[in-house]
Order: sequence, then structure tokens, then C-alpha cells
Amino acid sequence: MTSIDPYQYIIVEHQYCHKFTVTVLRATHVTKGTFGDMLDTPDPYVELYISSAPDSRKRTKHFNNDINPVWNEAFEFILDPNQDNILEITLMDANYVMDESLGTTTFQISSMKAGEKKEIPFTFNKVTHMFLEFSLEVCSSNDLRFSMALCDQEKIYRQKRKHSVIKGMKKLLGPEKSKDLHSNSKDVPVIAVLGSGGGFRAMVCFSGVMKALFESGLLDCVSYIAGLSGSTWYMSALYSHPDFPMKGPKEINQELMHNVSYNPLLLLTPQKVKRYVEALWKKKSSGQPVTFTDVFAMLIGETLIQNRMNSKLSHMKEKISEGQCAMPLFTCLHVKPDVSELMFADWVEFSPYEIGMAKYGTFMPPDLFGSKFFMGTVVKKYEENPLHFLMGVWGSAFSILFNRVLGVSKSKNKGATMEEELENLKPKHILSNDSSDSDDELHEPKGSENTKAEEEYQRNNQASWVQRMLMAVVSDTALFNTREGRAGKVHNFMLGLNLNTSYPLSPLAEFGTQESVDDDEMDAAVADPDEFDQIYEPLDVKSKKIHIVDSGLTFNLPYPLILRPQRGVDLILSFDFSARPSDSSPPFKELLLAEKWARMNKLPFPKIDTHVFDREGLKECYVFKPKNPSVEKDCPTIIHFVLANIAFRMFKAPGIPRETKEEKEFADFDIFDDPETPFSTFNFQYPNEAFKRLHDLMEFNTLNNIEVIKQAIEESIEYRRQHPSRCSVSLNDIEARKFFNKGAQSKLPQ
Repeated sequence: MTSIDPYQYIIVEHQYCHKFTVTVLRATHVTKGTFGDMLDTPDPYVELYISSAPDSRKRTKHFNNDINPVWNEAFEFILDPNQDNILEITLMDANYVMDESLGTTTFQISSMKAGEKKEIPFTFNKVTHMFLEFSLEVCSSNDLRFSMALCDQEKIYRQKRKHSVIKGMKKLLGPEKSKDLHSNSKDVPVIAVLGSGGGFRAMVCFSGVMKALFESGLLDCVSYIAGLSGSTWYMSALYSHPDFPMKGPKEINQELMHNVSYNPLLLLTPQKVKRYVEALWKKKSSGQPVTFTDVFAMLIGETLIQNRMNSKLSHMKEKISEGQCAMPLFTCLHVKPDVSELMFADWVEFSPYEIGMAKYGTFMPPDLFGSKFFMGTVVKKYEENPLHFLMGVWGSAFSILFNRVLGVSKSKNKGATMEEELENLKPKHILSNDSSDSDDELHEPKGSENTKAEEEYQRNNQASWVQRMLMAVVSDTALFNTREGRAGKVHNFMLGLNLNTSYPLSPLAEFGTQESVDDDEMDAAVADPDEFDQIYEPLDVKSKKIHIVDSGLTFNLPYPLILRPQRGVDLILSFDFSARPSDSSPPFKELLLAEKWARMNKLPFPKIDTHVFDREGLKECYVFKPKNPSVEKDCPTIIHFVLANIAFRMFKAPGIPRETKEEKEFADFDIFDDPETPFSTFNFQYPNEAFKRLHDLMEFNTLNNIEVIKQAIEESIEYRRQHPSRCSVSLNDIEARKFFNKGAQSKLPQ
């Protein structure tokens, strides 16, 4: 019998909307008045307008010289039943110069009951009769999925992946240490790999990590790979590659090394810029918002996946459909214009199956992300965003500081890391001055199609936009000196929803409560009383658009994706490529922030003992695990890898010393102490040697600690054997916290 998922019985409150259908049937004796009819026979059409509806204005086609038109055109409006919804009906006469109104009337939609359908006549100018048919129904199905549970596709994936993981663990650990593992057992641990942000430095480092994991067989034991910012770029290049996973990262990394060896300014030739601008105009004219992140996204795409610019996130389903490789997870943040991202940020997660926010229990298929929603229902669907647009969003911190990317900044502090430059940066600096939704709507097409005037305006102004773009490239203009209009922007898929409460990521946490975190326990350089201060506030459900930015602006490791208790992760291989003041600096800043975030969300997280740095100094990796596993229930073990060149200087492979002068010179380099900063966060061109150094360093560091990872896997298996209910939640737990869906009780087995 299929096991019951208790998370699906947690109620995610939402309100059903109404679908109001207006069918404009016909009209008789359309008139402009006696004198007007003598000059010109009417060319009638009808405009429908509901100010409270998201897609508020509709219009019929017009008929030339027809006083008895028959339209039979149907239009749908999505409505909030709690609002006073009034339909405004205007009879219009189409003219060459300016259309003329022949009369307006209104209809109170609240006079109808759900499920009702009726035909109503309306009179204009005493003699014109128009007949409309109305129907009102409840939208019983939503385009958003409201649930705290994983989607069915991910559940199926997890079951299939377990079979592959068992084979991988038996091969990695040997038959003796894995003899009892079988597909129905609960002692198969879930392993996740995390990659941090850090621009191309993080991307190159992660390429070396993935090669080591693949060739060692460790990747066959992993269920999830989660990335943030720069690491997502490598994951995108890997998972969109047609040869993966049949071929490993080795050949794909060679292609990547070739792609990043060119100067990024070569992407800004007049011909290419013209192509970018045409793509932006197409997106804008369709009714979607456009920001500088769209430009940056095309540059990243042209660099990393230049032959796969039509790739989509949903295409990655083919790579994992049979559990053949780990599921990729990506992330960005939703931020508010007037609140620091360190105080408030909603983590948005992306998988090949779904995009959404676990905080609100709202998810959607990838092809709906960016579409217009109202109360959970799509009111206007757009084509699925290309993968390179998402890559630009996931790494949008670089579009915010794009002048540094191109090396044209006038900043005196060129040695500053991106983290240092963004430290005092608030969302109001990265969001467009034109943040009002109403003004954006002025540039969107009204009705069902653009007018000829709008199309002509676009054609005439494309050339000037190209000129401005090129001028910005060759001269240090305001486009590169300001940070306005840089953050990604999409239609708010939470528009109109009821968000009176946010849902705890842990089902055993209290609604709307916050676990206090003793800042004395945190590293003094990291702790800030304002960090995550507004973590439980909901987003603005009235805003038509939301801003989404690089998750590294809050902390630089994608732990929120992996710490969801529904995923039940036992072992986390955490790879942190974040910038540090020097090679010898403590490497725990981002991990401490992740710990604090987890504590505030009542999620199990091992105590990060920063004194290990004082006792043991800088190491390639550190192991943090619960001191008392039986008490610290469901707490994962973390193996935290840092960007450090230690044993690599002496060994070209684990246990194999370097011998030649060339081998020693190749490995003798600093990462953060080099005054030339070849591995700067803002370096978007990597010569082959620089690429190989970082790639081979992280490949070595991973392989050099294989035994540490294997031991942690063995301990996770043993813990699962002793605690078969590991990471599980019972229906009683859910009911005790008043999350239980009473309407679902009948579905439970007796």
C-alpha cells in the first residue's frame, strides 16, 4: 500500500475566484443619431471593462457599416468575489482618426449567483438594443498548487532515484557495508550537494567538484544538487547539455573552459546588441516586464549555453525522469522595495517540475512562471521563459553591478568583493524608480492586440535604443553608473491571494512565531540584530509585479531548498566558494547565516562551532553533525568544503606528490591574496590556466576527502537503521498543530 504523505493534509488556505464570462451576442438599430447617421453609417464594436479584474479591458471586433451586427464573441474575466465587481459596457464606433463612444451602461455582477447563466438586453440611445449573455462560476481548479507536500512528480522521482542510489552506495561502499540496503528499506539516506554563489569563480569551482563526484561514483549516491548564483550557471550548462548524463562533466567542462576564455565585451558588437534589443522589444510588447536583468541574462546565455539558447527549465525533466541522476534545484529571492534583503526575503525555488515558495505553500509548473495570475488562476499565459533568463535572475547581483563585470567602473575600491559592495545596498537601490504598476500598464498592449500606432512606435524607436545601448557600452554613462532598474521583474503570481498567515517550513513549528536566536552564539563579525528581522512578513499580494534577485544578497548558500523537512535530507555536502578577505580568513560567514536562518524557522541544523578554526586552522573541509542525534531529531550532517589551496600545492592527486617544477608552479597560487585578483568575483573571462587551476583545485579537494564523505554516508545509513522514522511526520503531529484538513479525513485508510 502506498504510504500516506502527512504534508498533503496541511491546509494551505486560499480563496477560490469567480470566472465571469460575457458573450456579446448582437445589437439592433445601432445609431449615431439622426444627423450622425446621415454623415456616416456606424462601424460598431463593444468595449467591456471591469476595473477590479486583473485583465480588465476587452473588446470585440468591429463591423463596417453594419447597424445590426452579430458578434457572438465570448470573453472571460477572473474576479475576486469579495470585491464590488461592476461591468462597464460601452458601444463604440470605429473611425480612422478617433473612435467615438455611442453610449455606456453598467451591470452589477454581484446580482448574479455562482452557477447562474442568463441573457440580458441593454438599451443605448433609446433605439439601440444590445444582447449579452452572462455566466458566473466558481473556479474549482487553480493553476497554482496549494500544498506543503512535494509535488507528485518529485515523489515519483525520489522513489526511482532510491533504486539508483542503492546501486551507487553498494558500488561505493562495497557489499559488506551496504548489504542490507534494498529499495523498500528506510535506511537509504538522502544526500544533497550544495554549491554557493561567487560568479564565474563559483561556476568553475563547481565544475571541478562535479567532475570529482561523477568519476568517484559519489554522484550516483546523491538525490539533490542545489545551486545559488554562480553555481546555478554551471548546473544550467551541465543539465542543458545534450550529452549529459550519458557523458560525465569532463568533456562538458572542456567546452565550458573554451567558452569563458573570451572577453565578454565581444558579446556587445552592434549586430549582437541589435539582436538582444529585438528580443527585449518582443518580450515587452507581449505585456511582460523588462529590466536590465534581461540584457545580462542574454549575455550569460550567449557565453555559457550559446548553442542552447532555446533551452527551458522544464526540458531538464528528461534528465531525471527515471531517477538516472540527481534532481537540480535553483533559487532566487523575492524582495520588497523598501526593506533590506537581509531583513526580509522570500526564497523562491526552481526545479524541473515546479517553481514556487515553500513559505506560502504555492507552486506552479515552470511554463507558468512569468504569466499573469489572479487568485491562483492564470489570466494571461506567456511562453515559458528560456533558461538563460532564469540564469540571469539567479545571478542578478551581477546585473546590479554590471559596470564591475565589464571592468568600466570608476570605483576607487576595485579590490572590493561583490559581497562588500552589496553590504550596504538596499532593494530601493536595485529596483527601478518606475516601480508603480499603473505606469507599467501604460506600456502594455490594451485589449487583445497592439494598435498600429504602437507597432509603428516600436519600429521607429528600435534604432535609437540600439544607439543608446552601444553608447552605454563605449562610454561610462548612467546605465553603468547607477543601479536602477537592474533587478529581475515578473508578474506577481501571488496577486490577489489570501496571505494572512505564512506557513512554517517545519510542521511542528507554531504559526507566526519566531524562535529567538542568541546572537552571542553567532560569530561576532556575522551577527546582526536586523538579520531576518521581518522573516515572517508576507509579500504584497496587491502588487502586480514582484522583484526577484540573486539569493546571495541574503546569504550565499542555498540551504533553504534542502532544509525543507519534506525532502528529508540526511547528509549535506556543502561547497562554499564565497569571497573572503584573505586566504587565511575564517570560512564560516555564510554557513553561520544559514544556521541562524534555520534556527529562526525551527529547522534542524547542527551547531556550527567556529572555534574549530582556532583549534585546527584552515582545512579543505569541516564536518558538523549533531552531538546527540537521539535528541537532535532529524538533524542532518554537514560536510562543509571551503575554497582553500592547501594540500593541492604538494599533491597532484590524492597521495601522489608533485615532482616537476612545472607541476609545483601550477599549484602555487593564492585565491584571495593575489594582488592581480585573477579569481575576483567580477572576473568574467578565465584564461585556460586560471580555469584549470580552480577546476583542478576543487576536484582535488573533493577527491582528497572521499573517505570523510564515505564515513558520513555509513553513519547516515546506520542512523536510519536505528531511527526508521527519520525525517517523517505523522498525521497525529499534523492534527495536533491544527493543520489537519478535515475534508480530507474521508480519504484516510480506516
